[in-house]
Amino acid sequence: MSKSDRKKLYEMIDDIKIAMLTTVEKGGALHARPMANQAADKSGTLWFFTEKDGGVAKNVKANPRVSLGYAGSGAYVAVSGNAEMIHDRKKIDALWSEEVKAWFPDGKDDPNLALLKVDPEVGEYWSFPSAPVSRAIGYVKAKLTGEAVDDIGENKKLAL
Repeated sequence: MSKSDRKKLYEMIDDIKIAMLTTVEKGGALHARPMANQAADKSGTLWFFTEKDGGVAKNVKANPRVSLGYAGSGAYVAVSGNAEMIHDRKKIDALWSEEVKAWFPDGKDDPNLALLKVDPEVGEYWSFPSAPVSRAIGYVKAKLTGEAVDDIGENKKLAL
């Protein structure tokens, strides 16, 4: 893994506003839900606001393994790792923004507010040409020639 690949992965994550968080429920079923993305910290830890007594907290307590999926314009990222619930008011203050208030109208002092900390282990990204015309030309060419699309973009899998 190169530093530039790692940097690209985190830049892609930071540009995407919503992540799909998948947790494992008690019976083993997978449960995915959208979560508002916060910027990754310098160590690569990913943070999300959530409820202390909600489904995310219950699932993470039972099984800390999580997966995150991100999709943006020409960018897709998948990350897996371990999660834990954090109840640190200083960290909540540091990460708080007015955007978060949409989900927590009682503000950062809401007693049910907590943070989900995700320590990524593996990440993978796919980046595609952003111009729709370029993608369309590639798909038409593949259809006419019967060959696979030859330039679908860049794909990297990284140990984080």
